[in-house]
Amino acid sequence: MFMPLVVSALMLAAPALDDDQIPDGTTLSVLHGTGPSEGAGGVLGRAANGSVLGIDSVVNFSSYFYLPGWWTDPYGSASQPQFTWPYTMVGRPPFGDNASDHTTRINAPIIPVAIDLRLADGSIRYCAKADGTLVRLYRSATPHVTPVLNSPLFENAWYSSSERPTQFTDAVHRASFFKHSDDDWHTILRPSVKRERVMTLIRGTYFYNVDANCNIRYVLVNINAFINALVPPTSTDTSTIIGAAEHDGDMTTADITTLLFPDTYLYFPGYPAPGTCCVLGFHEYDFEPGSASNKFRERRYLFNYSSWITPGIFGGGLSDITALSHELAETFADPFVNNATPWWQAPTGLCQDNLETGDVIEGMPNELFPMTMNGFTYHPQNEALVQWFASQSPSSAIHHAYSYPDESVLTSPSVSLTPGCGGPAGPFAKQ
Repeated sequence: MFMPLVVSALMLAAPALDDDQIPDGTTLSVLHGTGPSEGAGGVLGRAANGSVLGIDSVVNFSSYFYLPGWWTDPYGSASQPQFTWPYTMVGRPPFGDNASDHTTRINAPIIPVAIDLRLADGSIRYCAKADGTLVRLYRSATPHVTPVLNSPLFENAWYSSSERPTQFTDAVHRASFFKHSDDDWHTILRPSVKRERVMTLIRGTYFYNVDANCNIRYVLVNINAFINALVPPTSTDTSTIIGAAEHDGDMTTADITTLLFPDTYLYFPGYPAPGTCCVLGFHEYDFEPGSASNKFRERRYLFNYSSWITPGIFGGGLSDITALSHELAETFADPFVNNATPWWQAPTGLCQDNLETGDVIEGMPNELFPMTMNGFTYHPQNEALVQWFASQSPSSAIHHAYSYPDESVLTSPSVSLTPGCGGPAGPFAKQ
């Protein structure tokens, strides 16, 4: 199940252009909504249950919180009341007094992915400039790698949740468990740059926008075609981006891998119908069977697809690492995309039942946390803390906060709701 960062796009007609070409100057815009903003009553657990058994994957720990609410199975076919909400997060547990092994260092490969736009027959596609010069419709992600490495996601900066400079995701992670962890509890990403991969897209699976010089400004890709080109259908596949990277050792089960794309966003079938675009990123894991070499444990390769965002394409200031910060923070909080929570409604009106920390704040007027470092102003996204999902009041997070790094974005916890956010949950109100 994919948990994407989703916004919407407004498409403008352009009869003089190719039928899959978006007019230059078109700006993609974000949908907003309204929702409840108060609640109370949850209890956060103060112990860890160890890591998930029987899997070969990144270091992780499990814990829980208590709150009356409703659980719905992933297929939406059944709902039932629930009081205990287990969750799994990245790193070692924050609880306890054994500081010697509290810092977790996780390899974080960055795989830049170039976009190669082709015609329906697979041949190279060109754009004609005003002077007749032909420019190949191809864009590399490699120029965006250095700014990403220099960003707060991989460089250290000062945050109130840490006694020393640290990375953005670690700072957010520490903010939730600030009361229970010691100064040495950190979860640090160790980036490395891998070879660039190329995703070839056939006409009919994408729309594109170019500037006056025929440089690709952004590409909108059918989400089904994108996933088929990204995720291996079998353990022996080497034709997809992830299949080839796993086969070559550029991705391992001990890593959190970033697949970095250049202004590449996803749309759902039916586009350009309203509300069907865009996905800017998602986090997931590729499942592969185990073998004798890993004691037949299920292999889980954690990854995120995230697009570098050029300023001006979206409203609201979304740019540079907004999508990547959203997906990395959510990977820390919900690595296996299965942390169920009571149904909640974000201030924007979004209704969900999972521990997706970026989704809660996405689309709010103050969703971004601009940070200037290495001569560049970055735009990571603020994140909801676990206390918000647990409806804990007062919050046991740093400074009793519900969001971080900007603690003023969420000022009260979630309300536990019935399935589909139909009303307060109770303690166990009937549907």
